[in-house]
Amino acid sequence: MTLTAAEAMARAVQLAEMGAGTVLPNPVVGCVLLSPTGEVVGEGFHQHAGGPHAEILALAQAGDAARGATALVTLEPCNHTGRTGPCSLALIAAGVAKVVVAVNDPWPMAAGGTATLRAAGVVVIEAADAAAAEDVNRVWLTATRRHRPFVTFKAGMTIDARVAAADGTSRWITSPQSRADVHELRARVDTIMVGIGTVLADDPLLTVRDESGRPAARQPLRVVIDSPGRTPADAKVRNADAETMIATATEFGNGARVDVAAVLAELYRRGRRHALLEGGPRLATAMLDAGLIDEILVYIAPLVLGSGRSVLEGSAVRTLTQAHRAELRSVDMFGPDVRLRYSVS
Repeated sequence: MTLTAAEAMARAVQLAEMGAGTVLPNPVVGCVLLSPTGEVVGEGFHQHAGGPHAEILALAQAGDAARGATALVTLEPCNHTGRTGPCSLALIAAGVAKVVVAVNDPWPMAAGGTATLRAAGVVVIEAADAAAAEDVNRVWLTATRRHRPFVTFKAGMTIDARVAAADGTSRWITSPQSRADVHELRARVDTIMVGIGTVLADDPLLTVRDESGRPAARQPLRVVIDSPGRTPADAKVRNADAETMIATATEFGNGARVDVAAVLAELYRRGRRHALLEGGPRLATAMLDAGLIDEILVYIAPLVLGSGRSVLEGSAVRTLTQAHRAELRSVDMFGPDVRLRYSVS
């Protein structure tokens, strides 16, 4: 297969996506090796933390064909020895002639690969368009740059943005297809967050389950933002299916309230990189106003209630000029529902 440099980078982004959910707390990375005539001679992606990096797998596939090849990578080749060796040195040893990098590594421990490559005589070029590579690796890049987990706010709602009817009923607003996608989403994160109001109202399990309802082997950490310590002893989030953190004002206090920024900082310290915020409306609004939400994922069901609880409540926004800006990233259908993904600026 022969590809242009742009096509090869697009393929590297596709490869990187394959590692989402299995590499945390590491980044997703894809690599494609092209011969001087543009033929794909090797490709790879980072599959799991502690395993071979994308470049190493691509080099292994290419063998001797790596000599004189061009490597297109979504993230700057690492320059340090951790559980694996430096990819920069592996590319040099294999005789790669040129490396095209989409995104520079923001982690000081691993950065510097491009400088090492250039010092060895390898031509290093920055990709003309890094938007797709930034987006596919948005979780790790944001967490590394901000020293807190990337936060995705997920909500299932009606066309008029209601998450519950006037009598409090909310199961089920969205379709079985949407709920199945949520379980796939949960399987890709390492943390699920909710407020105490959601625990008291819905008593959710907050676990990844298969079609028969059995819990998956790997479960995200469950975090309850609880003030002033009202999570019942028999709440489902306290069961043995997954680890749970009950964050209270006593431990993460900011007056009588939990300091969510402090909770996120602690989660980052513990190696957590992607938090899925599943409610409730007041917690989500407070985090949005505080600049702690990076992405909004909404499942819109073909229902209209006209009353009931809104997806967000209690915002500090009082005029249009204060509105939070979002950029639509993707639109997908799940049964009768529409899923919209927005990045939040």
